[in-house]
Amino acid sequence: KICQFGPVSQLIICNLFPHLVHQRALSGADAINALRPFYFAVHPDFFGQHPREREVNENSLKRLNGYLENLQKPGTRSVQPTKLTFYVREIKEKEDIQKDVLPPGFRSVSFTLQTKDVLTTVMDVLKSCSLSTEHMKGLKASSESPKSQQPVAGHGNPFYRPIKWDKSYYSFTGFRDPEQELKQAKKVEPTLSLWLRNHEKEATKKQNASVPRREELKRLKKELCQKFALEDIRWQRSWGVTHRCCQLQSLSRLSQQNPEAVLNLRGHTIIFTDQSGMNASGHVMLGTMDVHHQWTKLFVSLPSYRSLLQQTEWLKERISHVLGGIQVTNIERLGPVQPIEEHCSILNTFHKRLLARRLALHPRSLQGLAMTLENDRSSPSLHEMGHFVIPATCEPSRLQTFLQSMAWEARQRIKHRKQLQKEEEEVLLHCLEALALRNLSKEPSVRHNQMIPCCRRLLEERSPLMEGLRVEVSHFYSVMQDGDLCIPWDWKGASLKHS
Repeated sequence: KICQFGPVSQLIICNLFPHLVHQRALSGADAINALRPFYFAVHPDFFGQHPREREVNENSLKRLNGYLENLQKPGTRSVQPTKLTFYVREIKEKEDIQKDVLPPGFRSVSFTLQTKDVLTTVMDVLKSCSLSTEHMKGLKASSESPKSQQPVAGHGNPFYRPIKWDKSYYSFTGFRDPEQELKQAKKVEPTLSLWLRNHEKEATKKQNASVPRREELKRLKKELCQKFALEDIRWQRSWGVTHRCCQLQSLSRLSQQNPEAVLNLRGHTIIFTDQSGMNASGHVMLGTMDVHHQWTKLFVSLPSYRSLLQQTEWLKERISHVLGGIQVTNIERLGPVQPIEEHCSILNTFHKRLLARRLALHPRSLQGLAMTLENDRSSPSLHEMGHFVIPATCEPSRLQTFLQSMAWEARQRIKHRKQLQKEEEEVLLHCLEALALRNLSKEPSVRHNQMIPCCRRLLEERSPLMEGLRVEVSHFYSVMQDGDLCIPWDWKGASLKHS
């Protein structure tokens, strides 16, 4: 065995490559060679000190997994174009590898997959990330079945981050071993009190310096919301205060240059993100890399987008009526945003499949439950938070059986989630007041059952160095550019210093 993969990698190697139609098939070993540069460039474990970028890569890998999985389905001629965003590491030279355990720099890459087979998809991914494809030229087909070389991942399995390579590969290539790096990071990870003593002054200095910018951001946001009757202004990512101010100033300048077009924004929520358009929730997305002309074009098109939004709401109502009152929802996440056009198409496909079969569900049997529709899944599942995740192409009779059999469990998980949410809100508020913090928040990737014990331990620690600071619970220690102080949810206390 050369290496062991998580479900995503197993699925790509074992299930997908045997179905290639380019006059030859790739063996499991060939597939490993083909994808190796990509996995090392975007592997989430290398972004330990950059949780936002790590989560974007995780979500994009899930979507890539679904895209490849759909390609290998029997009878599939084409799949929905999929936009992906990855943060790609700039790999250091081999002689620099041992200098420190910090990740090298990275760059953002966005591209849309519209390929029709797995081999072309892999080539497109490599080229889009500016990674070499020279190793693809010498690949030879193997007569040995890939399934005999690697265990097959089950369909619908969630993405599992660790990709474990044989140690000899790291020695040969000079690449960093993520498992070893994580162990090293754990060894040198300081206690909370020690880290605060070393970084409290820096955080306070940056936070004080950011006060004028924070006030300006607050003023600009309030001014724009009132001027155009906006519901809210949000950001998909946690950009710095200066960056956010620049985005709002840009929108303000555009409103002065073309006030008529901006009037179409009335009643909407604006989200600054990677692409312009409208998302599945009906929020107006402004791409931060787009120029004013592209924003203006979007504002002029908003009436047609609203018509599309009305159509999606109608489809959701019809689906809910057929499926016992279950609510179709959208989960906003850090990964690539689902445009309203794609969402409407998925809803329409799913609705037609339901109409083709007469389901025997009581009109209110699933009331109070929720589901999301995904284009990149092959089997239905129940999320740990209690909502169903359903493939748009799910067979109706199978779906009915699954929903009915898991309804009780879904209600229990929703009940548990609400209890955790309430408990988290209470302990967070207590922590905020008792420690005299200016603000206390958490990364989206930090779960309730991680945040609650973290806050309780902070109350026990009661460090006076945190007073007046903005604290964000994350997966790593860091002082952000505006003075926000990030601490890992599983921070070490003084009692664990020598453990």
